[in-house]
Amino acid sequence: MNKILLVTGASAGIGAATARGAATHGFDVVVNYNSDRAGADAVAADVRAAGARAHVLQADVSDPEQIAAMFADIDAEFGRLDALVNNAGIVDQAAKVTDLTHGRLRRMFDINVIGAILVAKEAVLRMQAQGDGGAIVNISSVAARLGSANQYVDYAASKAAIDVFTKGLADEVATQNIRVNSVRPGLIETGIHAKGGEPERAQRLAHMVPMQRTGSPEEVADGILYLLSDQASYVTGTVLEVSGGR
Repeated sequence: MNKILLVTGASAGIGAATARGAATHGFDVVVNYNSDRAGADAVAADVRAAGARAHVLQADVSDPEQIAAMFADIDAEFGRLDALVNNAGIVDQAAKVTDLTHGRLRRMFDINVIGAILVAKEAVLRMQAQGDGGAIVNISSVAARLGSANQYVDYAASKAAIDVFTKGLADEVATQNIRVNSVRPGLIETGIHAKGGEPERAQRLAHMVPMQRTGSPEEVADGILYLLSDQASYVTGTVLEVSGGR
């Protein structure tokens, strides 16, 4: 019987690639999205084509009530949750710290940090009740290490918070066989760059990567799926960089 995996922000990019890959790695997939229903439906169709179950759920992770409703739906549909990929996140237009506003920071941290923590909390509660462990992968960014000066310092700070949260939660639940890790993607070819106002950003900066190229969402998904798998049974509280060496 397949395990049940929730992927937040699964309608495009790394989340979509992870959901598709999970279908061939022993998971039925809850495909969460916020606004791109067509993208989520396309991912779900691919999951089903691979022989797994797919359940599409809309929820804005910046809203605690929507998070609660999402997990109530998962409870009703599957009755359990074995794994979580905490992928939903946003970036904003490039800006210096002196240009940041409270509204921008509030939105950034509500989604990238507070939402991710609340989603993880609900996943852990279910894994604890089930009593047979689980796995969580939080999606960070190499920005957490690089700082993203003059561009996305607020985004970088939000992802650094995710890495610290990952370590803290991992230590809290390690004795219950719940493993918690994070993945730091580098320059990956996804639509997040366009949402930040720079659709060509990844290609423009590719020369800064030791491997001299950008990465694909599938390459990040492979790392995520490893951390979710039994092959990573002794791996928790760590950060896996998928960045071409950057």
